[in-house]
Amino acid sequence: MKVGVQLPEVEYEIAFPDLVAMARLAEDVGLDSIWLGDHLLYDLTVGPRGPWEVWTSLAALAASTERIELGPLVASTSFHAPAMLAKMAATVDAVSGGRLLLALGAGWNRREYDAFGFPYDHRVSRFEEAFTIVRTLLGGGSIDFHGEYYDVTDAVLHPPSPRPGGPPLIVGSIGARMQAITLPHVSAWNVWWSDYGNTVAGFAAVKATVDERIAALGRTGDVDATAAVYVQLPGGTGRQMGDYPTDDGAP
Repeated sequence: MKVGVQLPEVEYEIAFPDLVAMARLAEDVGLDSIWLGDHLLYDLTVGPRGPWEVWTSLAALAASTERIELGPLVASTSFHAPAMLAKMAATVDAVSGGRLLLALGAGWNRREYDAFGFPYDHRVSRFEEAFTIVRTLLGGGSIDFHGEYYDVTDAVLHPPSPRPGGPPLIVGSIGARMQAITLPHVSAWNVWWSDYGNTVAGFAAVKATVDERIAALGRTGDVDATAAVYVQLPGGTGRQMGDYPTDDGAP
């Protein structure tokens, strides 16, 4: 079993040097991976708050660490043209020396879509087209694709992803349609803690369903199951996810 940590987004005001320090500490204590959410803006009780942009942050963290794997959990295909998303992923994989794990999803937070001018409709249909482009390019191929939402002509990544076949792909959804699109191609799937109740039994039930979908594709044993787990440490303040800290800024 591998264990990683998702670094804070808007739990409190985070200076970027602090984010780098957290990544280095995660590596020093022996964790396997670090993750950043791909979000732009939340509405909290104290007003709008947002994290640092995910891809520039991942590039900086990749250059600031040596061993630990890293990735977005999950990268929204809605926020970038898919060929550009593939280009950024290949670049971060190169910066990290082949440590990128690429988790992808369709997005959900309408507030940030409206604020930054991205279309919110047909997100899964848009994801399906984007996923085809991203996986083809990262896999080392070229692509002509003319869909309802995206058009690319003779697209290819130069320089390519440093690893043959590109970084491992993970789908950040347990939805039936999203998994029908992705399970034939991904290395792993991920479920968010609130989608399985943050319990062992809840995760087991979700895994059983996904295992059936994987078996129906003729894949056995080569798609990893991963889960985000919400943990409150002993001795903490008791602050819940989404609560903003007091004026003293203490986490």
